[in-house]
Amino acid sequence: MRRRWPIGALVIAALLGAAIVFLPWRDWLYAVTGEEEVLPQLRGGAQWAFNWTRPLPHTADDVPVAPTGPVPFGVNTFLNLEVEPAKRERSLQMIADAGFRWIRQEFTWEDIEIHGKGDFEDRRHEPYRSAWEKYDQIVALAEAYDLGIIARLSNPPAWSRAVGDDRGTYAPPDNFEDYADFVETVARRYKGRIHYYQLWNEPNIYPEWGNQPVDPVAYTRLLCMAYVRVKAVDPEAVVISGALAPTDQLGTLRPDGGNNLMDVIFLQRMYDAGARGCFDVMALNDYMLWSGPSDRRMRPHVINFSRPQWIRDVMVANGDAAKPIWLTEMNSNTVPEGLPTNFGRVTEAQQARYAVEALERVQREWPWVGMVDVWFFKRPTDLERDQSWYYFRLVEPDFTPLPVYTALKEYLTTLEPTLYRGWHPANTWQATYAGEWQPAGDEAPGAQQGARGATLSLTWEGRALELHTQADGVVQLALDGDAPQEVVLTSEPLVVGRSWLPERHTATLTVVEGKVVITALRVR
Repeated sequence: MRRRWPIGALVIAALLGAAIVFLPWRDWLYAVTGEEEVLPQLRGGAQWAFNWTRPLPHTADDVPVAPTGPVPFGVNTFLNLEVEPAKRERSLQMIADAGFRWIRQEFTWEDIEIHGKGDFEDRRHEPYRSAWEKYDQIVALAEAYDLGIIARLSNPPAWSRAVGDDRGTYAPPDNFEDYADFVETVARRYKGRIHYYQLWNEPNIYPEWGNQPVDPVAYTRLLCMAYVRVKAVDPEAVVISGALAPTDQLGTLRPDGGNNLMDVIFLQRMYDAGARGCFDVMALNDYMLWSGPSDRRMRPHVINFSRPQWIRDVMVANGDAAKPIWLTEMNSNTVPEGLPTNFGRVTEAQQARYAVEALERVQREWPWVGMVDVWFFKRPTDLERDQSWYYFRLVEPDFTPLPVYTALKEYLTTLEPTLYRGWHPANTWQATYAGEWQPAGDEAPGAQQGARGATLSLTWEGRALELHTQADGVVQLALDGDAPQEVVLTSEPLVVGRSWLPERHTATLTVVEGKVVITALRVR
């Protein structure tokens, strides 16, 4: 008599077999969906496959972008809210110790020009003092710890609006010239000390534009007026657009009058209004809200970490491919059970891992992204612990590090600067110059000119490295520690380390004769 297998046993056997087959694909599915659970991975994999049924963003990876400067990793701070100066210093010490080189710090308009136009005295508490006092200290402390500052200029005072705060504390001023005057005053006060100014924040969403419809045309007018003022004071200053918030909403009015407008639409309307000549860097806030940093599902109405590619597509379409994008806010959220999941929910271990993976992806895949600022270092107290957004923090109010801080510190302090696919300015942070080099800005943005004995050392990963140079000089090139070979430069790029598949290489170039000018670096 033939033995029959129970139905339950057959089901279990089928599931075990499926698991054996499926498990090797789990890592791959995470790599394209950012999902860690089986069912979301399967659903996400199908959604990812539909990427190829629609136009994908054109990111122009082979167009050189303007150089960023030093190591492009920073963190958002609220140092102006710390009452004790010693806590401001401790914050910056921990930030520098973790390997960050930048802070994004708001220079709050309502906290500086408090009581009326041109009034920079703080009379909210006795004794009265200069409203600049704590901001001057922040600048001095940042200099002491070798940290660059991105000064975010936003939050108008109530006096700048006839209705005061009735439309919200973030609503724009009635007279945009008042904002431009404030921006000029800040730029004049910190000329030579602060070089990067961000003009507003998230103008495409409520409530950052107040309880009223967002207005890309009005924001463009505000941006352009302030841009002119900054450049008049400091032509070398870099002006960053207000960071666009990732949203797929289409401007539908809310009952309170507010609304959100999709970032790509808002940006296109900015260009239509003449914004192209009014910023040097495009800013975007990029979060991992509902999936990890590896989520590659490209649908305009899906908010995931791949969103910068849609912003880049709009920039390329408007002839702005030479400008970089900066991600001025980036993180995932560890909100505990029982609180709203406005920003998704991950474990502390996931948050730590995602933050590092996000920095890795930016470097490997997006040569047009120049800066990433993690959101955020800490709040001065835990009074906001009932708010979901509080759980983006890296350390507790008492300076206890969370796993995400520890993971980022380990990553940033051991990072080997590496060039990946795409064009890079010659003075990119991944290149190490020693000896007599000087800027050769007439040749290309970031170009470097070296005299005899000067060296350039770098590491890259790809199929080949192109060194774009002027055809004037002789160099020695040592690849992967081998004996150096003498090379006479020509008008053609110097191609190094050719291979069929991407490989990791190191090289040192030494100037032997002539004044060698490096104009750009390209990894294929």
